Amino acid sequence: MSDCESDHSDENEDVITPAELIAKLEEAWLNEKFSPELLEHKNEVVECVMEQIVHMEENLQRAKKGDAKANIHRMEIDRIRFVLNSYLRTRLQKIEKYFPHILEKERRCEEEGQMSFLTNEESVFAREYLVNTESYLNKVALKHMPPNLQHMDILKAVPKPCLDTFVFLNVKERQDNILVEPETDEQREYVVDLEEGSQHLMRYRTIAPLVSSGAVKLM
Repeated sequence: MSDCESDHSDENEDVITPAELIAKLEEAWLNEKFSPELLEHKNEVVECVMEQIVHMEENLQRAKKGDAKANIHRMEIDRIRFVLNSYLRTRLQKIEKYFPHILEKERRCEEEGQMSFLTNEESVFAREYLVNTESYLNKVALKHMPPNLQHMDILKAVPKPCLDTFVFLNVKERQDNILVEPETDEQREYVVDLEEGSQHLMRYRTIAPLVSSGAVKLM
């Protein structure tokens, strides 16, 4: 592979094998698939996987006809392409479903100087989707209503992702004193330790930062 094999740092670089790269894609795919909100994009992984697919297809073209290994490699390419397409499709579906909230979050990231969680293409898609949706609603409904009802707050009209959804997770790195439930008048606060390799069913809101940091993965 090319430079995609490496995660660069100031002093050294760690080589990533093709198998580890595909594992990163699969983890990003499952996290995106099972999280209720849109996660930070993994565009670097996506681009590297696309290069790897091209490299694998070039190798297949040099294989002899009737080679059983070639058929196995073709199946693996199809599997990788399915995971990649599903990952990208899942992100687009979330953008379509929660576009005003995603754009509002993107605006806050820009104001605070934080890294965007959308790719450039996703950002353009979300903005165009907003414009087209508002234009459509105005043509088919709003302009036919009384003047005092012709304005609609799109942020209030579109539901937010439900961060209290329960998700299954696998712990990659031990985590101590995770607050599961805050203290209320009816109950004391509930804190747990997450052992490496353990599996849990918890509210997404509780472990969202751990998903972002890579300490846990959804399943």
